[in-house]
Amino acid sequence: MVKLNLPDFEYVLKKEEGKLLILDSIRKKYLVLTPEEWVRQHFVNYLIQTLQYPRSLIRIEGGLQFNRLQKRSDIVVFDREGKPWMVIECKAPDLAMSQQTLRQASVYNHSLKAKYLVITNGLQHICCATDWQANTTAVLQEMPPYNG
Repeated sequence: MVKLNLPDFEYVLKKEEGKLLILDSIRKKYLVLTPEEWVRQHFVNYLIQTLQYPRSLIRIEGGLQFNRLQKRSDIVVFDREGKPWMVIECKAPDLAMSQQTLRQASVYNHSLKAKYLVITNGLQHICCATDWQANTTAVLQEMPPYNG
């Protein structure tokens, strides 16, 4: 797997039926190691170990409804009241971060109404803050500290 622009961590791999799997420490199960999963596991580790986000308030691949379609969000961080605080969309490292990627993630966040939206391919990370009352969004220079 490619070296990411995220801190290294002690990941756990195993091989099963010819497939390489990585342990998801949040869901406590092994998942097929795809490039997107590599990014997701590194980003979750970054949130918990580096930024000190509470592990218990992070959900991976949760369902959400948008225009009557069932979608899945890669990572959602909740506030202490159980409301979505940050939505994170992970892409494979070979996919460029574009306006279209940000727009797709924004569409998902429209139903969740999280304050923060992040898109990452593991090499580049874009974090935006949304003020839902003023209907404005601003790109942040760094990830916000957890204060949910």
